[in-house]
Amino acid sequence: MTDLLYSEEEEALRAAVRDLLADHCDAPGVIARTESDAPHDLAAWKALADGMGLAGLLVPEEKGGQGATHREVAVVLEELGRAVAPVPYLTSAVVATEALLACGDADDLLAELASGRKIGALAVALNVAPGGAFKTVRVEKGTLHGELTAIADAAAADVLLVPAEDGGLYAVDADAVTVTPQTSFDLTRPLATVTLDGAAARRLGAAEPAVRRALRAGAGLLASEQLGLTEWTLTETVRYLKERKQFNRPVGGFQALKHRLAQLWLEVVSLRAAARNAADALATGESDEEVAVAVTVAQAYAAPVAVRAAEEALQLHAGIGMTWEHPIHLYLKRAKADSIAYGTTGAHRAAVAELVDLQAP
Repeated sequence: MTDLLYSEEEEALRAAVRDLLADHCDAPGVIARTESDAPHDLAAWKALADGMGLAGLLVPEEKGGQGATHREVAVVLEELGRAVAPVPYLTSAVVATEALLACGDADDLLAELASGRKIGALAVALNVAPGGAFKTVRVEKGTLHGELTAIADAAAADVLLVPAEDGGLYAVDADAVTVTPQTSFDLTRPLATVTLDGAAARRLGAAEPAVRRALRAGAGLLASEQLGLTEWTLTETVRYLKERKQFNRPVGGFQALKHRLAQLWLEVVSLRAAARNAADALATGESDEEVAVAVTVAQAYAAPVAVRAAEEALQLHAGIGMTWEHPIHLYLKRAKADSIAYGTTGAHRAAVAELVDLQAP
C-alpha cells in the first residue's frame, strides 16, 4: 500500500527549507522585489541550490546530483509555495532537469543545473499541459530562428532548452537570445518572450518525449506548491480571525465563518492527499497510465482549491487584505497563475475522463 505520510527525513528537510526561507523570503522583501527590475531572489536560489544542494534532488548521484525522489522535491515545493518564493526552482530543478534526464547527451548540463551553477528553463509556454501541443522554432544551417512566448523564469535562465521543428531539443545559451519581459499576473514567477535570431545551439535529443516527461513532472509537483500556498492562506486567515474582534468578540468565533473555514480545511486535507499521491507516483515509477492519472487528478483538484483559499483569505482579512503591503495578493496571483500552468483544470478533468474511460454523456 502506498504510504503518503511524511517520513522523518522529509520533515527534517521541510524544517531546514522553512528556516532558510524565513531568512531570505520575508513578505516585505518579496513584495519589494516585485516592484523592482529584479523579481528573482538569486541569493535565496544560491542558498537553496548551492548551500543545501536542493537543485539536484532529481539528478542521480553518478550524474552530480543528490539521487533523491519526487517526494523530497514535493516537500521543498510546499515550503516554496508557503513563502511564494521568487526562485526558479520548479522551472529549473524540476521541469528543465526532467527534460535533460530524458535526453541521452546532457550529463554536463545536468551536473551544472544540479550544482546550481546554471539555471535552466524549458522554452515551452507555461500554459501547455502534459501531452499538449507546443510551439517550435526553425532550424537553419545549424542555428535556431523563431519566437516563443510565455516562458516562465526565462529572465533568470542561463541556458534554455528549445524544441525545434526538426523534432530535436536544443540547448541555447541565454546570451545568444533576446529575452523580453511580458506583463505577468504572478509577479513572483515572471514570463518572457524569447526571440532566437540565428542562435547557436546544441542538439540534446528528441524533443517530444523530453517535453512530455518535463511537463508531467511539472504538473504533478505544481500541486505541492499549490498545497503549500493553500496551507499558508488557511493558517494565516485562522490566526487573523482569532485576533480581530467585532462587538468585543473574536471574529473567528462566529459560526458562519467557522463553517467556511472548516469546509476549506477539508478541501486542503484532500488536496494534500492528491498532491502526495502525485509525488509518490512520480517517485515510484509506476506505469505511465497510473502516473498520468495521479498527476491529472492532482491538478484537476488543486487549482480550484488554491484559488478559493486565496480568495477566502483576501475577503476574510477585510480592508487590510486589500492593501499592497499585505502579502495575500501575492498568494492570490500565484494561485490564479498556477491554475492555468501546465494545463487548466478543465484540460486535466478531460484528461482524467479519457484515462479512466469515464466520458461525459
